[in-house]
Amino acid sequence: MTPDPQNKTPWWQPSLIIFGQVSMWVALPLVLAVIIGRALDKHFGTKPWIFLGLIAMAFLASCFMIVKVIKAYIKKLEKEDKEKKDREKVS
Repeated sequence: MTPDPQNKTPWWQPSLIIFGQVSMWVALPLVLAVIIGRALDKHFGTKPWIFLGLIAMAFLASCFMIVKVIKAYIKKLEKEDKEKKDREKVS
C-alpha cells in the first residue's frame, strides 16, 4: 500500500485491523469451545465427546468467518483501487 495524501490514517493501520479480526476469529471460538466443552463433558460424563464436537464446530466456524473477513477486505481493496484509478483518469 502506498501512502495516500488524502487519507489521514497511518499506512499500517488497515493491516493491523485485519490481523486483529482474523486473530479474533481463530482464538475466540476455540477458547469458548474448550471452556464450554469441558464443562459440559464434566456435567454429562461424556468426556471427551462434547469437547471434541465443539472444537470441530469452532474450527469450522473459524474457517468460515476468516474467509468472510478476508473476502470483505479484498472487496474493499478492489473498490479503493478502482476509485484511485478513476481519480487518475480524471486528472
